[in-house]
Amino acid sequence: MTDKKEKSEKQWETCLTPEQYQVLRKKGTERPFTGKYYDFHEEGVYLCAACGNELFGSDTKFDSGTGWPSYFAPVGPGAVVEETDNSLGMRRVEVNCANCGSHLGHVFDDGPAPTGKRFCINSVALKFQKKPRGKKGEGNSLKKAAFGAGCFWGVEKVFAKIPGVVSTQVGYAGGSAENPGYAQVCTGRTGHAEAVEVTYDPAKVSYGELLITFWEWHDPTTLNRQGPDVGSQYRSVIFTHDRDQAETALRFKKLLAEAKVYSSPIVTEIVPAGPFYTAEEYHQKYLEKNPSGYCSHHLQSRRVREVLKGKL
Repeated sequence: MTDKKEKSEKQWETCLTPEQYQVLRKKGTERPFTGKYYDFHEEGVYLCAACGNELFGSDTKFDSGTGWPSYFAPVGPGAVVEETDNSLGMRRVEVNCANCGSHLGHVFDDGPAPTGKRFCINSVALKFQKKPRGKKGEGNSLKKAAFGAGCFWGVEKVFAKIPGVVSTQVGYAGGSAENPGYAQVCTGRTGHAEAVEVTYDPAKVSYGELLITFWEWHDPTTLNRQGPDVGSQYRSVIFTHDRDQAETALRFKKLLAEAKVYSSPIVTEIVPAGPFYTAEEYHQKYLEKNPSGYCSHHLQSRRVREVLKGKL
């Protein structure tokens, strides 16, 4: 995913092909049965052609017979946004990229189980990222998790080292403003937390293991603060992507509280994931680029693992 900051239409016109610009920015539609990804069956992830945001996985793609690539679900709740479209004298639901707002296609209520949805997407609005075919039961269903635990430089460094974590990116989550930048978030007025989005292979690392790392490496008892970093953007928060993640996070939080692992109450928020806005490029993998850079994160409590390891 690229920087979430908005471009001017002139900038979009410069960086997109004429066909991409017509669909993504002018809300056009390519002719059916002509798109590159209509009759396409590789395993991987479909990205927004404008900004690189992950949108749909090959595991949700199906042949709808309509002439456009079709999916029964996006990769997560923060991948796309839906808007009412009355442009043709009928009510349709438009699908846009949640990261850059570009038009992708439309969604209809005539898809297969389990969602009953058909996300009808223009090929020209997509890019494809191939995913290596793993052994049976391995690497074929990547998942996302997101955490806020203070300065995102250090949080990303901790999670990136976990075996089974495929990728990480830092950004802003949990706020009300759209397309925030670092300076805005630092004011505390946007409501966003500095967050890390983790893409992981559940065949190699469980969500529970990610939670253990989360609670081991920061202080979840200090409200809106981690060490010298003070402000709501540094709050302790877990952004859950589905019911299983929410239930596991709540259960683990309760177990830690009952075991009195910490001397003060846990103030960690557990909330549904909303839009994740990618931070500026210089923040990505910051401590890899600057090995001696600032980091306040260190192992807080080995008791976390003792209490939770048997509960995975």
